Amino acid sequence: MNALRKFVDSVKPNFEKGGKLHFLHSTFDAFETFLFVPNTVSVKGAHIRDSIDMKRTMIVVCTALLPALLFGIWNVGFQHFLSINQEVGFWGVFGFGLGKVLPMIVVSYVVGLGIEFAAAQIRGHEVNEGFLVTGLLIPMVMPADLPLWMLALATAFAVVIGKEVFGGTGMNIFNPALLARAFVFFSYPSFISGDKIWIAGLTKGEGVVDGFSGATPLAKAMLEQLPFSAMETQNMILGTIPGAIGETSKLAILLGAALLIFTGIASWRIMLSVVAGGYLTGLLFNAVGGNAYMDMPAYYHLLMGGFAFGAVFMATDPVTASQTNRGKWIYGFIIGVMAVVIRVLNPAYPEGMMLAILLMNAFAPLIDYYVVQGNIKRREKRALLKVQSS
Repeated sequence: MNALRKFVDSVKPNFEKGGKLHFLHSTFDAFETFLFVPNTVSVKGAHIRDSIDMKRTMIVVCTALLPALLFGIWNVGFQHFLSINQEVGFWGVFGFGLGKVLPMIVVSYVVGLGIEFAAAQIRGHEVNEGFLVTGLLIPMVMPADLPLWMLALATAFAVVIGKEVFGGTGMNIFNPALLARAFVFFSYPSFISGDKIWIAGLTKGEGVVDGFSGATPLAKAMLEQLPFSAMETQNMILGTIPGAIGETSKLAILLGAALLIFTGIASWRIMLSVVAGGYLTGLLFNAVGGNAYMDMPAYYHLLMGGFAFGAVFMATDPVTASQTNRGKWIYGFIIGVMAVVIRVLNPAYPEGMMLAILLMNAFAPLIDYYVVQGNIKRREKRALLKVQSS
């Protein structure tokens, strides 16, 4: 490591002001920051001393995503071999899934980071570490057989329209990973909706056995194939079901949630309020009745689709979520409510979590504004009463 540090220090003057490669300063700084802890500190003004910087935050989130990602890679292979009724060992299953998922991760990072580096060079800014998480999230919310060129387009849209036009990391209004999914959903709906797209190889008919549909639990609910058996409910918890790469295993998602809460990186208030909003809305629809989505047990909503993944990794995005504690409760609760409402009342969009989070991303600043104004009014009222009493 010392040898690497010496090498970086030896070439660094070439990238500093006056060096022959100064125009690549942002790119060099990004690689140096990735390899080593930045040695820049605050020199004036009030500031908070903290060991957590952007890089450490992003690495913790990436670590929290690993259980869902690794299980998703295995599940891609498991669902494929299940569809062709072929028994394969663990490493064969995992290897097949890795062959499908790894190229998606590579494309996501190459396209996204390429745009981030270019934008930083043009502006003369530092390259932020925010895309370390986004680059992993984008493939995890997609089907495994999504064409790579389509994934590249979605990633470019998310980075350019979702981040760079607003000023880059920390300035964006909408969650970039969800924007990528929304881009595919509305631009190429046949590649991200229906039964066949959730299992690698099913659309190509690679020896698929008769009677195997590949329908997700959401699709089965829409077709009124309810209630689920105890085995199907168990599969939804474990994650051995068709679905987006990283969204199927609720146990893996809970492991990630535990790490995020323990480290204080993500807000437990948002997670809990999303679950509460979704569950209570499900109970309300149970009382009303009317269609299969209304009648199914409320807890099904927490297990199906991307609800759990969205509550843990998407709704808690510190840039696009509410910042005040009270605002987080309101923000998360409405996301849970809207996700279930969209599922139940508009079956054309059964994955209501994506739309619910994007909608509340737009309203998060407004929620915080009214929370802050409410606090100001209460303090003014207390101050006035104190003056009057004295």
